[in-house]
Amino acid sequence: MIRKILVANRGEIAVRIIRSCRESNIQSVAIYSEPDRTSMHVRYADEAYLVGPGPSGQSYLNISKILEIAKKSGADAIHPGYGFLSENAEFARKVREAGLVFIGPQADAILAMGDKMQARELMIKAGVPVVPGSERLNDDEDKIKKTAEEIGYPVMIKASAGGGGKGMRLVSKPNEIFQAVKRAKSEALNAFGDDSVYMEKYLKSPHHIEVQILGDEHGNVVHLFERECSVQRRHQKVVEETPSPFITEEVRKAMTVRAVAAAKSVNYTGAGTVEFLVDADMNFYFLEMNTRLQVEHPITERTTGIDLVKAQISIANGEPLPFEQKDIKKSGHAIECRIYAEDPQNNFMPGAGRVLHITEPLGLGVRTDGYIYEGYEITVFYDPLISKLIIWAQNRDEAVARMKRALYEYKITGVKTNIQFLERIMNTTDFINGEYDTHFIEKNEEYLMKGEPCTLECEDLAMIMAYVEHQSHSDKRLRFSLNHHQKSNWKEYGRLYRINPF
Repeated sequence: MIRKILVANRGEIAVRIIRSCRESNIQSVAIYSEPDRTSMHVRYADEAYLVGPGPSGQSYLNISKILEIAKKSGADAIHPGYGFLSENAEFARKVREAGLVFIGPQADAILAMGDKMQARELMIKAGVPVVPGSERLNDDEDKIKKTAEEIGYPVMIKASAGGGGKGMRLVSKPNEIFQAVKRAKSEALNAFGDDSVYMEKYLKSPHHIEVQILGDEHGNVVHLFERECSVQRRHQKVVEETPSPFITEEVRKAMTVRAVAAAKSVNYTGAGTVEFLVDADMNFYFLEMNTRLQVEHPITERTTGIDLVKAQISIANGEPLPFEQKDIKKSGHAIECRIYAEDPQNNFMPGAGRVLHITEPLGLGVRTDGYIYEGYEITVFYDPLISKLIIWAQNRDEAVARMKRALYEYKITGVKTNIQFLERIMNTTDFINGEYDTHFIEKNEEYLMKGEPCTLECEDLAMIMAYVEHQSHSDKRLRFSLNHHQKSNWKEYGRLYRINPF
């Protein structure tokens, strides 16, 4: 029985896991790098240990140090979260060799699904449709060109060991194919230590739809329906929702059946996600399987009522799933917006700095998974994701309206964020109507990238002008101040002149 879990991660996902541990009366152990010494997950955990300096290669990717801390702390299990070592088969194997429980699938399943070419072959055997594509590409220019012609342009070059848009190249012309393969191989080698790439037919205007699955050690596998993840920038998801506003119930049933078959083909245990591309005619094709918890898992939790982290822990304890497929129902509609510390007006450059003020939205159907607080220093060492805003409502129209309201209430100063960019997404006709695909952002770029109405400097100037105006009406303001001497004058200036940054 698991009694103490080391969380081999940081940020919002570490806090998220620790919350489920606390509810389950399980002790939690946090690890932190030197820049993360004051991070929320460190404060919230029962114990915390320094794992190394800022660079992730010397801290959150340091397998030997993490195992050393696990032994020192007396942890009997490790939860990898997402990112970092979550899909590292060697880490999963070494955790188990150390006599600890790895809260995730077996190393063989991670290896099988981590190699995208091997995963394609497994899916074909399992009867899951795949996008027309190639085997591993070598350096033979003539063969590369011939393969592309057989598949048909445009084609996508993909890193076999990769994800997140790294090692990917879209090619539309024969004279560009060889150089694209070379660049993709180089990028894949730098990012993943493996330059293996392959080629797939590029689907025009596809939808990116994924199916959440759970599998236990007793051969039971269920799905928790799908998530629509087509609002993407540079192959990175920005907004997700469930259920998908695009697919039909018939397609949903067929897709979820194939997702369960995909998981069973590798004897999958734990939480995982089978991802599909769906074309305009609703033909769906296997894309990849993520052998871990997804960033967007909260919207599935909200519509099914199932805590996926608790389910992971239960499965890792060797317990059978407490429900069958017929027991799982979906209720209402949920949307997630990813809040990043980045500047949309500067090519989405990741930002760093001290958080001066934060007001998180509240109210019915609103959930925020985050880790920053006033005074927290955001560094440049890690992914700029700082929180996830999750909305639930009885139907999609209400969910979109609630997300607009919540984004309006979400205030962060001191660092640039993408909150106003997300507000524009919610106000875009294509999104409101549920008529969008993976090209949504580029199709609506002109509207989405409009200049910000007011910067932090603008807010500062507005405060100064309010004060100057106050001084010019000193007699009136003095009487007001005497009558309200216990109130904050700065707040009153803001209320009087419709400027209230507090």
